[in-house]
Amino acid sequence: MKYTTEIVVDVPRAEFIKKMDAPDNMKHWQKGLIGYEQLSTNVGQEGSRMSLSYEMGKRKMDMVETIIKRNLPEEMHMTYDTKGVHNIQKNYFKEENGATRWISESEFQFSGFGMKLMGLLMPGAFKKQSLKYMEDFKAFAENGTSVLNS
Repeated sequence: MKYTTEIVVDVPRAEFIKKMDAPDNMKHWQKGLIGYEQLSTNVGQEGSRMSLSYEMGKRKMDMVETIIKRNLPEEMHMTYDTKGVHNIQKNYFKEENGATRWISESEFQFSGFGMKLMGLLMPGAFKKQSLKYMEDFKAFAENGTSVLNS
């Protein structure tokens, strides 16, 4: 399953990247994030890995993020792996009249019957969640609004 989402964030690209590239900021725009741990010594660089833990309702989910391309400020690509799901995230950041256009290409590869079925029956839920993270990042970057307060 593949889809693209995009949003314009009304901050200059340098400020956008600074806020996005700080792991401590993730809790302010990724609702449900309860913790992260660097698994590599080359933090933030290509090949580096980080473990992420989320709580969504009563469900807990752990995944591993791997940076596969880091060409900031233009682009950053990552993979996310959790049980039954391999997600490839390609993020592009374009300067636009003092603002930043964030274009995110998502590809989900499912394994196991349950996850494949969910991907078939609920593709809109994945896109909706991606867009929600983008909107929450926009609110954080522009106004300092944190999902921790909602």
